[in-house]
Amino acid sequence: MYQLVIFDWDGTLMDSTQKIANCLRASARDLDLVLPSVEAAKNVIGLGLEECMQILFPQASNHQHQELVKRYRYHFVTADGTSQDLFLGVEDGLKQLDEQGVLLAVATGKSRVGLERVFKDSDIQSLFTVSRCADETRGKPHPQMLHEILDFTAINANKAIMVGDTSYDMQMALNAGLVGLGVSYGAHSEQTLLDHQAAVVLPSVQAMIDWLLDGRVEQAYC
Repeated sequence: MYQLVIFDWDGTLMDSTQKIANCLRASARDLDLVLPSVEAAKNVIGLGLEECMQILFPQASNHQHQELVKRYRYHFVTADGTSQDLFLGVEDGLKQLDEQGVLLAVATGKSRVGLERVFKDSDIQSLFTVSRCADETRGKPHPQMLHEILDFTAINANKAIMVGDTSYDMQMALNAGLVGLGVSYGAHSEQTLLDHQAAVVLPSVQAMIDWLLDGRVEQAYC
């Protein structure tokens, strides 16, 4: 039984993968670099922004990587109009888990500023006990993000589960000794998630919430 459910953000709780891909490609266009495909851009979602740029543009200089990050942030916050909303059922599902006394947390590749921005827009911040971002600890798939969440909540790894849409989430969970629950409606495919040791992969938010509530969660500290 799980007392702590840790969620990735982009592609797991928020339908933001297309916006992220658009902004990654726009930042390359601004610097006259070869545009990565949409698939390639979505494939790095979940990593820290600097690491995304290094993977997508391996021939670029350090200075160009820094400029790419700046241009990405400009497009994401100001220029790109692609909508990003919580997936249908997320708010109600999180409230159902909260009513069971389960602790909820976020482990994300977003920056702290970026997470706080979407927290404010989505109005669900109060449901989470703790969150960790890529710019304040080690990024995925390093387990430090999860270790810090476990330490903060004083929950043992065998009482916690990581929910995410990418191989990086599943690898991070494995590295931290947690079960990884994959969702196939985000950035990475069902097979990719299974290949990276997801215990199960579910096709929708509702299926994920139903799976957790089907006798798999309990009140924390009981």
